[in-house]
Amino acid sequence: MAEELIISAGSKEEKYRELVPQVKAVVETETDLIANMANVASMLHETFGFWWTGFYRVVDGELVLGPFQGPLACTRIKKGKGVCGTAWERGATVIVPDVDAFPGHIACSSLSRSEIVVPIKRNGEVIAVLDIDSKDLATFDEVDKKYLEEVVKVL
Repeated sequence: MAEELIISAGSKEEKYRELVPQVKAVVETETDLIANMANVASMLHETFGFWWTGFYRVVDGELVLGPFQGPLACTRIKKGKGVCGTAWERGATVIVPDVDAFPGHIACSSLSRSEIVVPIKRNGEVIAVLDIDSKDLATFDEVDKKYLEEVVKVL
């Protein structure tokens, strides 16, 4: 039986501090990566009200859409293409304050204005990325980077 997500009103950092232990509690008893991705996407989306929150998995040399919350999404992304493909290629988190200023941005939704993509690694290899979009400019910062990197390590 799933527990209810409980996050108090507070600063972004306070919300993350409350969310991370709840994410750990949800995923520690489940071994299926897809199920865990689905719950993590939901937990982040519900806590912060992002425009789009989800995962792309590395499958046969492409990023393939995984569990997500939000509007219709791009299904496949090539390595090095867009923000997701760039984070995959670099193996590092990419924060984009204004997606229109990012060379090669893939506009899955014209309403997306800023984005953060965090790679998920297993044995040093990127196996997926966490992608979060906002309808507002400059939504994401070092606080998001710190805690989202912590969240994906749990996966």
